[in-house]
Amino acid sequence: MLFNSYEFLFIFLPVTLAIFFALGAKGLTRAATAWLAVASVAFYGYWNPVHVPLILASIGINYLLGEKIRQTQSRALLWAGVCGNLLLLGVCKYRGFVVENVNLLLGTDWPVPPQVLPLGVSFFTFTQIAFLVDAYRRSTSHYPGVRYGLFVLFFPHLIAGPIVHHNQLIPQLGNRSIFRFQSGPFAVGLTLFTIGFAKKVIVADTLSAWVRPIFDSAATGTVPGMVAAWVAALGYTLQLYFDFSGYSDMALGLARMFNVKFPANFNSPYKARSIIDFWRRWHITLSAFLREYLYFPLGGSRCGKARHYFNLFLTMLLGGIWHGAGWTFVIWGAWHGALLCINHVWRGIRGDRKPGTLENVAAGALTFACVIIGWVFFRASSVDAALNLLKGMSGGFVASDFSEYLRPSVWIAALLGIVWLAPNSQELMARHEPALHDVQPRRLSWQPSAIWALGLAALFALTVLHLSRVSEFIYFQF
Repeated sequence: MLFNSYEFLFIFLPVTLAIFFALGAKGLTRAATAWLAVASVAFYGYWNPVHVPLILASIGINYLLGEKIRQTQSRALLWAGVCGNLLLLGVCKYRGFVVENVNLLLGTDWPVPPQVLPLGVSFFTFTQIAFLVDAYRRSTSHYPGVRYGLFVLFFPHLIAGPIVHHNQLIPQLGNRSIFRFQSGPFAVGLTLFTIGFAKKVIVADTLSAWVRPIFDSAATGTVPGMVAAWVAALGYTLQLYFDFSGYSDMALGLARMFNVKFPANFNSPYKARSIIDFWRRWHITLSAFLREYLYFPLGGSRCGKARHYFNLFLTMLLGGIWHGAGWTFVIWGAWHGALLCINHVWRGIRGDRKPGTLENVAAGALTFACVIIGWVFFRASSVDAALNLLKGMSGGFVASDFSEYLRPSVWIAALLGIVWLAPNSQELMARHEPALHDVQPRRLSWQPSAIWALGLAALFALTVLHLSRVSEFIYFQF
């Protein structure tokens, strides 16, 4: 089920909230927890019921393994659990890619199996790998089985994140105060949800209609004109921004409706002045997972410079592969790995000198340009398609092409102004604790008032009117 669907908005969400708080009001907290878990299973199974046994089996096996690992400190069980999760991810996501490339390399003709990608498999496997590793480190406690199951299944983060750590969510699920309806957190959650809903439906889906034909044309071998190529590249850069930040806002908002806080997953990444800063702002919980459970175990920066750079590069390369089974994702991960290494080298050269205004502007522009190039590979259906689009971006400007793309160009210019100058959702809501991590509030700040309520009601109604077709979130495919 999708957040931006009539079934979710007008049936699933109201019914789930009503029964959850009705049970909580009667003190039936265990029943409320079980209800929320069952509702989350229904949310997951609505898309494809055949995958429900898979996720339930994954949760049961990982829970039992985690309990056993915590008690015995067995490294063998830890490796078995981690490898089992990675095997599940590999079989579901990468077997076709592997067979295809083996055929190409060896000249064989093995049949390429179809990709069977259960929703959220990349997210719920990473969530549970972290649980197993922390069980071995004895940084977990004994969690009731239903509460652990709800931790993994809780529908606001189940499909596309954020990647929530067990220490962040499970203690909240055991707090009796979350079972009582509270108007303050509910208003905050509804506001965040509405903002994210509008970002997805009005902005991201509009950009998608302009971006898709140009990328599809590049996939057929056509090199687009310069204006078209830049509309596609910048359009997708903004489409992904508003799609993913919209999903993140909706996820945080839904959690707050249930009196739960998620970690922030998005913090104005296009305002970054370096690639290091970008990865502190983009998909924050994925960056935290890769840092804690891959980069640090590899040695992090606690070794020689060459090994440090290798660890950085390998972490980002694997992060790229996590996003999808294709050479475009490998290149995207390698590109960001190389950029991070260069960024660290540059920091070592320039030292602690405080940059001036012009240097900050130049650094921001260079970072944004590097991110755009990466997104071209991320979006393209093949390496050749990405190269065709990059060739178009570097081609000659033809004034007549501009008139054809005048409307999307105006949209893109306006959206860039919003992205660079306006406060983000967490800054707008900062005084009311929208997420686990604090952010600095801005002068423009949301308040529970009639004016804000009327404005958000109008925005919600407008967004529903634009809901002519239900479209997936981009990160659903990962």
